[in-house]
Amino acid sequence: GVDLDTGQMELPLGEDGEIAVYGPQVMQGYWRNPQANAAVFREIEGRRYFLTGDIGHIDQDGYIVITDRKKDVILVGGFNCYPREVEEVLYEHPKVAQAAVVGIPHPTSGEQVKAFIQLRSGEEATEKEILDFCQERLAGYKRPRSIEFRTELPTSAVGKVLRRVLRDQEMEKMQE
Repeated sequence: GVDLDTGQMELPLGEDGEIAVYGPQVMQGYWRNPQANAAVFREIEGRRYFLTGDIGHIDQDGYIVITDRKKDVILVGGFNCYPREVEEVLYEHPKVAQAAVVGIPHPTSGEQVKAFIQLRSGEEATEKEILDFCQERLAGYKRPRSIEFRTELPTSAVGKVLRRVLRDQEMEKMQE
């Protein structure tokens, strides 16, 4: 993996970074698009690496574990906050059916974490209840600063919550 802040290659086992691959199976580049190529290829020690945009690490057994997408990482006060990590905590709450978090602009920290939650059928919860639950389980910069309850979250055809749609909706609200 590649350190998102320094560009350092070969991070220690278990440490998240951007996944980089090389070899004959990797594409040569984008057709007639040098800007796109410059953004995703790195020449390191004579090898041409492709930066996949996936965040992950190598586990103790040598397997690659994908934990998130680079474009979804939330930058809070200089710290990388991985949405999936926060969402996993939210899913531990017994009343939560679906959850997603996105970064929203913040004047001093760059971004802050906002959570969108769909409760299980027949359940009720307050923002304070969910925030207190997170406070016990997450570092300060990873904790959602606000919760928005929804009857349903936008999903793809395969049922994956679409963070991009939620982020776009938040940006529209801020411009109103």
